[in-house]
Formats: sequence, structure tokens, C-alpha cells
Amino acid sequence: MVSPAVVAGIGVAVPPAVRQDELWSGFFAGHYRGASQALARRIFANSGVRTRHAAVSPLLEDVSQWSTAKRMERYLSEALPLGKEAVCAALADAGVGAGELGLLAVCSCTGYVTPGLDILLARDLGLAADCQRLFVGHMGCYAALPGLATVSDFVSLRARPAVLLCAELASLHLQPAAVETGQIVGHALFSDAAAAVAVTTGAGGYEVRDVASLTDTSTSDQMTWDVTDLGFRMGLSPRVPDTLAAHVAPFVSGLLARHGLVPAQVEGWAVHPGGPHILDVVERELALSGQQVAASREALASHGNCSSPTVLIILDMLRAGGGEHAVAMAFGPGLTLYAALLRAV
Repeated sequence: MVSPAVVAGIGVAVPPAVRQDELWSGFFAGHYRGASQALARRIFANSGVRTRHAAVSPLLEDVSQWSTAKRMERYLSEALPLGKEAVCAALADAGVGAGELGLLAVCSCTGYVTPGLDILLARDLGLAADCQRLFVGHMGCYAALPGLATVSDFVSLRARPAVLLCAELASLHLQPAAVETGQIVGHALFSDAAAAVAVTTGAGGYEVRDVASLTDTSTSDQMTWDVTDLGFRMGLSPRVPDTLAAHVAPFVSGLLARHGLVPAQVEGWAVHPGGPHILDVVERELALSGQQVAASREALASHGNCSSPTVLIILDMLRAGGGEHAVAMAFGPGLTLYAALLRAV
């Protein structure tokens, strides 16, 4: 018998906050010079970000010349305690013991270590020896949603609780200065965070009703994340908003129509804030009100773009607002759109 999977607990952990204006004046104004400085100033000022979180703050450490090996060493020391804090908070919120888990899934594209975070968390949290583990890399900002689909399917079929953890440390991938718009946008938006959801059956929370995806492989060059000798380097095309605009309305409408809904009937929207222009496109194409995307804009302002944890952070914000339905939506390399329809129970 298949039982509905419910997001019964959410946990969020973030490193110290730093103001966007302090990041600019204290580091990036000197990092970029000449023509690139004027461009970077405009991008930072129009980012929609007020504060961000940095496990490795450029105000304290300039890692732009660090080798990838050194960055990966630091990734483990920073990501493990942050991930543990988020998972423990989600388990406590759901009232689930670590020993009850049947699956721990971890999503991260900003660091790679072996044994991975999944194994080290299993050790530190005292997970059962038969608890299955899954590590998802390379998916970037939308990884939380295929991760949620996977743990929800496991919970529904196996009737054992599961946890999904998304942990990203973009601050480790500060790059040498270059007159490259996509790279500057990444420096102006990205932030660090860990977010976890505990999924189980027969509990209160957000029931996972459906998950959908769409990938336009003809646009695979529009968003890239390349491993270099100096960390991971982002490639971001200015065509991304146009590609999103071409797909988002029919994609989301199709998901909702399967459940007899239209966008206006969905109270909660957790839209991944890839940047203010991305939110503008989604609001316009789906004819959403400013209130419907207010939580997503506030997440961008107060947290920045944390990559995969961001949509879970917004879901945590939405829980206090009530409403029967919510849509979690994120975008990333591919170009890929993912969305989940949730119902409060």
C-alpha cells in the first residue's frame, strides 16, 4: 500500500551573515578594477540582496587564488557541522529519531569528498546500519526538488522516514577578477546555507502531491559550473530569463491542471530566486501577485541565492502563512525546470 509522503519537519542552518554593501565596499570594490568595477558596482546594487551568509567570508579570507584541493579540504570542515545542524533541526521539528531513518539523501554541487557527507553524517548522527544513502551532485540550484521526489517515493513505498539535506558553500568558489558578466552576477548573488527536510507518513506538514520536470537540452550552454584548478567557475548566459519565460507558464500550468488547479488558486509559492529578474519573469508569466512571490523576494534579500537549499528555506518561511496549496519551483543547468505541488495536511 502506498502512503502519502509528508514534509513533516524543516531545518535550516546558515553561517554568519554579512551585508551586501559591506561585501562590496570591503572586498569586491577592490577585487574588480577599471571597466569591470563599474559593471560589478551596477550588478551588486541591483542584485536584490541585502544580506548573505558566508562560511568563508572574503572580508576575512581571499580564497580567489586557492587551489581546488585546498577549497575541498575547507568544504568538509565547514559543510559537515552545518549539515548536521540542519538535519538535527528537521528531525526535531518532525519528532523523528535519527535511528528511524530509512534513507538519507544529500544534495551538493559546491564540494566533493569521500567518504561523503552522507557517510559522515550517518556516523555522527547514529543512523541505523541499514539506512540507505544517496548523494546527488551537479544538479545545482534545482537539486532539492528531484531530491524531494526521491525521498518522497521511498517514504511512500517503504513506510520509513527519510531526510533530504541540501548543503552548499558557494563562498569557497570566489574566482579571480574578470570582465565577465555571468561571473560577476555569481559573486553578487550566491550565498552559503544548509537546509533539510524530514519526510514521513501520517504526519502534519506538506504532503508531496506531485513533482514535474522539464529540460530544454538545446540551451545546455546557458548555465555551467566548471571544475578548474582554482575552484568551480560559473558560466551564466543573459539568455536564461528568456528561456525560462518560454517554458515556465505551460510547464507549471500542466502540473497544476493534473490536480484541477490554476496558479491563482495556489497561495504559497517557493520560487527559487536565481536573481530579481528571474522572479520578475515568473511573476509575469504566471500572472502572480506580488504577495504570492513575496517570500521568494524576501529570501533573496535576506539570504541571497543559496543554490539548492534556497527553495527549502522559502518553504520554511511559507509554513507560517497558512494556505492549502504551495508550489516549490527551481531552475538550473540543462536548462532545467523542476516544480513540486504540495498540500498542507
